[in-house]
Amino acid sequence: MPPKRHLTARKVRLGAELRRLREATGMKAREAADLLGADSVQMSQIESGVAGVSAERVRRMAAHYACTDEALVDALARMATDRTRGWWEEYRGRLPTPFLDLSELEHHAKRRWDVDFLHIPGLLQTEDYARAIFSRRVPELPQDEIELRVRHRMQRRVILEQAEPVPYEVLVHEAALRIKVGGRVASLAQLARILDLSEADHVTVRVIPFELNDFADITAAMVYAGGPVPRLDTVVRDGPHGSLFIDSEAQLGVFRTLFRRVEGASLDPARSRDLIHRLAKEL
Repeated sequence: MPPKRHLTARKVRLGAELRRLREATGMKAREAADLLGADSVQMSQIESGVAGVSAERVRRMAAHYACTDEALVDALARMATDRTRGWWEEYRGRLPTPFLDLSELEHHAKRRWDVDFLHIPGLLQTEDYARAIFSRRVPELPQDEIELRVRHRMQRRVILEQAEPVPYEVLVHEAALRIKVGGRVASLAQLARILDLSEADHVTVRVIPFELNDFADITAAMVYAGGPVPRLDTVVRDGPHGSLFIDSEAQLGVFRTLFRRVEGASLDPARSRDLIHRLAKEL
């Protein structure tokens, strides 16, 4: 197959998983290419996500690599044949690629977890809150790009509002709820938005309170997107040079453990809503 026009995080992930299956057998890329009737260049392009790969070839590769995880192979074959051009495509060339990669990741996610300490997670944000966040960016963004980012962030909420919404659990620190982003009126509207969403059956909001003693499990925001099988889960974290997509089995296991620890230390949903109500009255 010819190289893909756009290199997306999803295609890179598919290639990386195929490479991991090969490396687990100790097989060299050249040896795998010979078994497929390909060459080393084609194998390199497939494993880097630059070139596409058919579902049939994915299954042949899995067989050569002695992979017996049928659920994983089926999921990889579906990734290989997926031709979804989602709503985020209208932003291609207009917003940084990680914005689109996150939207595509959310579209395919089977569940979503968020942890945040200083900001309200993006899926819960109101327009005014998001606009205030983007307006404070350094270097300063042009007004039209701010509005573009706000519109994109609002469209991401589709995964919570569609006919079959994605189960969503968010752990947010009390600090993020207290910081008045955009002023008092915007903050009140933001708290009301969280309370409204927290009533939905597929949304769980838990607050990490200030009163928690000796808390240091996670020190930065985390987005966790569940894949069709646990091995295809993804963690997204903000780094000094942009968003970082994490997908190694070892690291995913660490973040699952960290999330459950924070979840266990946070307030239950009912007490969390009570605290948010109290914070709104104090504004």
